[in-house]
Amino acid sequence: MSDQLAQRCVNTLRTLSMDAVQKANSGHPGMPMGMADAAYVLWTKFLRHNPKNPQWSDRDRFILSAGHGSMLLYSLLHLTGYEVSLDEIKNFRQLGSITPGHPEYGMTPGVETTTGPLGQGFGTGVGMAMAEAYLADKFNKDDHKIVDHFTYAIVSDGDLMEGISHESASLAGHLKLKKLIYLYDSNQISIDGSTDLAFTDDTRKRFESYGWDVQTIDGHDRDEIAKAILAAQQTDAPSLIECKTHIGFGSPNKQDTADAHGAPLGEEEIKGLKEKFDLPLDKKFYVPDEVKEFFRTQAAEMQDQRLEWEKEFEAWAKENPELKKEWDQAMSLKLPVDLREEIMDLEIEAPIASRKSAGAALTK
Repeated sequence: MSDQLAQRCVNTLRTLSMDAVQKANSGHPGMPMGMADAAYVLWTKFLRHNPKNPQWSDRDRFILSAGHGSMLLYSLLHLTGYEVSLDEIKNFRQLGSITPGHPEYGMTPGVETTTGPLGQGFGTGVGMAMAEAYLADKFNKDDHKIVDHFTYAIVSDGDLMEGISHESASLAGHLKLKKLIYLYDSNQISIDGSTDLAFTDDTRKRFESYGWDVQTIDGHDRDEIAKAILAAQQTDAPSLIECKTHIGFGSPNKQDTADAHGAPLGEEEIKGLKEKFDLPLDKKFYVPDEVKEFFRTQAAEMQDQRLEWEKEFEAWAKENPELKKEWDQAMSLKLPVDLREEIMDLEIEAPIASRKSAGAALTK
């Protein structure tokens, strides 16, 4: 793939995001514009998913913990073939659309979890990585790996300020969740101005102390981004990739300012950016034909990945019928029919602290 086409794909992510925010007259254009390079690399070179079957069990999970930048996710979902039409992009933040201001689970195909409250997606990702590790240990066999996926997220300065990120990051490091990879949008800007107003942590030292692998890269250098993700996949620890980015990348007057964070850029600013990127000035929500074709090809390749997994799963199920029953039970999200009887058969001597009796029940 040529660098020119890659750049057009990245710029399309940026312009869809800023056009949607402008039309809605509400939203956050800066983060999508700043993290478009990193998101493009992740979604086109690493993320295993299937737009035709968004609930494929062994898909990689992607969480936009920085949920305020939701238009980045919706643009990715639209381009990669999920049931998120261009009309839905145009209806961003409108009543009845499936493109709300912050991602909501169950509303938009491809959205793995509701995010918006800062730190929530960060913690949820740790839980998803824990689930992957547990399921892999329980169901995988030496000759068949049916659970083998990564959990990725884009996290923001605001996420790292929240207490839940400290607690969950500590747990992830303790458990050595090596298939957890977070891309940290380190742009040093919050809605009020520089993050120095409230956030001066040494992020590298903090996460290294938790037991994470930490890399710092240029968040606009796509080769560097790809190398960092590949390196993160090889570690035996959770990974934080600090992407040094420019919020509102490309905006003539608002790049690197709080003005790009939580408000539309304005028509003149958008015009200046499109001139800078050599894009049609008279077209909104513009997706070049070659960008459409590239993502169509990607969608076909992702379908092939799922079909290969299904062959592996069928072979595993044939050789492990009892485990298959347990798998079906787990994936149905239904409790075992004999759970009540199992708990009632517990022999617990009273008096006993409720934490101990609860522990006995959980262990059972």
